[in-house]
Amino acid sequence: MSDILTARDGAVLTLKLNRPQQRNALSEGLMAAFQAALDAAGHDPTVRVVIIAANGPAFCAGHDLKEMTPHWQDGDRGRQYYDRLMKQCARLMQTIVRLPKPVIAQVHGIATAAGCQLVASCDLAVAAEDARFATPGVNIGLFCSTPMVALSRNVARKEAMEMLLTGDMIGATRAREIGLINRVVPQAQLATETLKLAHQIAAKSRVSIAIGKEAFYRQLEMGLSDAYAFASEVMTRNMLEADAEEGIGAFIGKREPKWQP
Repeated sequence: MSDILTARDGAVLTLKLNRPQQRNALSEGLMAAFQAALDAAGHDPTVRVVIIAANGPAFCAGHDLKEMTPHWQDGDRGRQYYDRLMKQCARLMQTIVRLPKPVIAQVHGIATAAGCQLVASCDLAVAAEDARFATPGVNIGLFCSTPMVALSRNVARKEAMEMLLTGDMIGATRAREIGLINRVVPQAQLATETLKLAHQIAAKSRVSIAIGKEAFYRQLEMGLSDAYAFASEVMTRNMLEADAEEGIGAFIGKREPKWQP
């Protein structure tokens, strides 16, 4: 059974986590399959938007602790294994951010620890009303340091610290209030509403979306002056693209634009 299932709906690719019995915990195998699927999506010109969804009662319960704990018996107490595992997860999360296509999390059930990190790493997130989020590592003596990276880049510092220090679950409505997710919808409409949003974005210029997504994350790490200098250069480069010429011409001519494939 594959750890990642794929489905296409036009230009939208859905990648579905498929370890339902393990609450889609991020095992080494699942992360490897996930990485391969994202890499393939990044190189496929027919994919415009990626949705990350999940099978079973949960979106993702974080790392697979049952897979991790036996390595305490390694000669180095598991240091090499844990280092490799964390780097594998970090690469996966950064691939989502750097993918030249928007990535939308479609969340139901729980998204905890690295599962919450996965939601925070996506460009957008749509959640069912029953979805819950937490970074509960502090409850088991393992502070959620890597989920903290993505979480703190989505929500205000004190909101992130409260989640990290208490480990408490928050509901979908609260997650939306603090900026962790974009939309809350009834469970029965989750897939439909996420796909609707994906197709809305997929209808835009592929070139401008790719340029804009990369620029968005790069400027966030800059000071104000550097960010404006960088964004100005990006706008200039974007203006020279054929899609910008087509889009502006269509707007002035009051017609629908015809984007590059």
